[in-house]
Amino acid sequence: MELKNKNVFITGSSRGIGLAIAHKFASAGANIVLNGRGQISDDVLAEFAGYPIKVVAISGDVSDGTDAKRMVEEAIVALGSVDVLVNNAGITRDKLMLKMTEEDFEQVLKVNLTGAFNMTQAVLKPMTKARQGAIINLSSVVGLTGNVGQANYAASKAGLIGFSKSVAREVAARNIRVNVIAPGFIESDMTDGLPEKIKEASLAQIPMKRFGNTGEVADVALFLARQEYLTGQVITIDGGLTMQ
Repeated sequence: MELKNKNVFITGSSRGIGLAIAHKFASAGANIVLNGRGQISDDVLAEFAGYPIKVVAISGDVSDGTDAKRMVEEAIVALGSVDVLVNNAGITRDKLMLKMTEEDFEQVLKVNLTGAFNMTQAVLKPMTKARQGAIINLSSVVGLTGNVGQANYAASKAGLIGFSKSVAREVAARNIRVNVIAPGFIESDMTDGLPEKIKEASLAQIPMKRFGNTGEVADVALFLARQEYLTGQVITIDGGLTMQ
């Protein structure tokens, strides 16, 4: 897909990986919908002032189906279409199983998995009518391997992979592609705050001996949006952490 003048909706794009993806698509000439549960700050919007594109800020809760539909409708009114959807919004509520509550489990699934369902369903009708589109879902290597204290998060991210493959089969004939990115340890506010011993133990598991960065994940998202004969795939970007 040629991305210049295409319209890209990125959920959870006020910071971190989502914001890096927004910058990557903006640098390719795509118009951007920035999204978060709260209002997008003026400082974040100012970061896009140098791109010759349109930027729209649309706040809302992806875990609410009505809100998801409203956000997509607003994006179409503002830009004319949604050509690429990046489902990046996600939360964690990490606890060991013996201490995890039903609410901890359900909240994570509602945002990470149901949120992707809501947004995908909202864009599919206009994408089907246009007979083109790309959907990119942010999973995690934890969805492939599991992790101590993350049964809820791992379930949501593993579910996202099965969801993506199923939708990819349903919509491929309409030239709509659905793919998954599964990042490993990525430099972030969360990893910066880890104790040095935890960082060292994590790095010891990674064959490339470093954490990834948000720009590298964004590169994969751009690649998946552009490739017109690639669908139903899970791309791990983890420095070799999960290679078999």
